[in-house]
Amino acid sequence: MKNSFKTILALGFLVVGLNACKKDDLNLRPTNDVTAESVYATPAGYKNSLVKLYATYALTSSTGSDNSDVGGLNSGFADFLRLFWTSQELVTDEAICAWGDVGIPELDYSTPTPDNQFLRGLYSRSILQITLCNEFLRESTPDKLASRNITGADATAVTRYRAEARFLRAYQYWVLLDAFGNPPFVTEDDAIGKVNPKQIQRAALFAYVESELKAIEGDLADARTNEYGRADKGADWALLARLYLNAQVYTGTAKYTEAITYSGKVINASYKLKDNYMDLFKADNDVNNTESILTINYDGINGTNYGGTTFLINAAVGFTDKYMNRSPSDYGVPNGGWSGNRTRQNLPALFPDTLGKLDKRGVFVGDKATVNEVGVFKDGLRVTKFKNITSTGAMGRSLNGTFSSVDFPLFRLAEQYLIYGEAVARGGSGGSAAQALTYVNLLRQRAYGNTSGNVSTAALTVDFYLDERARELYWEGHRRTDLIRYGKFTGSTYLWPFKGGVQAGASLPAYRNLYPLPLADLIANPNLVQNTGY
Repeated sequence: MKNSFKTILALGFLVVGLNACKKDDLNLRPTNDVTAESVYATPAGYKNSLVKLYATYALTSSTGSDNSDVGGLNSGFADFLRLFWTSQELVTDEAICAWGDVGIPELDYSTPTPDNQFLRGLYSRSILQITLCNEFLRESTPDKLASRNITGADATAVTRYRAEARFLRAYQYWVLLDAFGNPPFVTEDDAIGKVNPKQIQRAALFAYVESELKAIEGDLADARTNEYGRADKGADWALLARLYLNAQVYTGTAKYTEAITYSGKVINASYKLKDNYMDLFKADNDVNNTESILTINYDGINGTNYGGTTFLINAAVGFTDKYMNRSPSDYGVPNGGWSGNRTRQNLPALFPDTLGKLDKRGVFVGDKATVNEVGVFKDGLRVTKFKNITSTGAMGRSLNGTFSSVDFPLFRLAEQYLIYGEAVARGGSGGSAAQALTYVNLLRQRAYGNTSGNVSTAALTVDFYLDERARELYWEGHRRTDLIRYGKFTGSTYLWPFKGGVQAGASLPAYRNLYPLPLADLIANPNLVQNTGY
């Protein structure tokens, strides 16, 4: 069942043709070559349309990897994960890119402008998925089902699909909440037409996402019972836990008790850490994986594009690394290697080999940790966390030796352990430092291969969790959000190379804790007001 849904997702856009809205407008219907009446005429049509919603994460267009459903954005940049990862990692101490494409240097410096194409792409990609979810929800109401003679078990199945569509929409609204704060807002209840969406303020959007996730819980499959790659109660709780951990940033009011409650729900739902940390990021990570809660599924043959884990692997590999006795083949992409991303020295410094106790999570390659020049790929260590190689050492599925079949974890159990612990350390109720210590040491025992890396309760300070999150979750799209929560993304209390465009690092103004709304949407929609400072 797991592999079958992953295969269906890889072919998702072939099941139901999709063309994006012609403008970044939440109030427009997607423009399709087929009518809603024909698409949604049968129960199978609803399942196919659900597949399309998930496939939007992993594919850039309905017409192949060389095309983009996000207007004005190169297809190579248009994958959701590539855009999200870029927004969460390149602006931090965890990553830096050697390429000079328009918009990348300013992300390397944490100083993006309102016309940054990658931020506009993320904004537009999130809005596209919200638009598609809204359309699915309009077409799956009880009245619509009854008019199409969809009843009984088929109608019950569609009710679950609706809950998943609402989850996917809530997730994308969380992306906008976290990155842009005050985006345009539309649901399936708004009239369709060329009406400019209204702007929602950050605290109100937080309340909406929270209410949606709570409302759909009962209609989602129980944790770990849905098809692999589909949302269930575990994903719902995991997003709520993440939302609550950052509530003080989003609303001004802390909700650490709630973060403990919902991370605890996930932890108690029979998820289990994968024995080998590195197997989480290999080409067969969809097999016997009870740690990942929800993934973006990639297929290196049937569902290719230049984003996703194809990007994460190739951009971190040189076309020829003979001076290190390595080649792209060692990472499962024998014809790949784009010489782009590596880490700044701050991240490897969190993995000291103290008294021979080696943290196996820190997988870095290179001979120069210090980044002196942004455009020199050999400045800084490569991150070899993601590999299109299976856990048995076989080459992963890959068209032409470039594309990756590694699935990406949007949520996994380890994050929930760390949310629980940090929320306890920050004063949340309902948890205990003793239980938090147990969870932390489970992660560290896996990391060290024994108990030599164990820590004591005294070590579990709030600051400890920021460093431990970096060690456990680096390059998984968390770092910008984490640094903001800790008050270290802006200001001068914490610097990293080229922060603020200065090699030694420089202070950033506080307004940069939010990204600017894209200039093009501000011009098109007079209801929008730019975020302060831009």
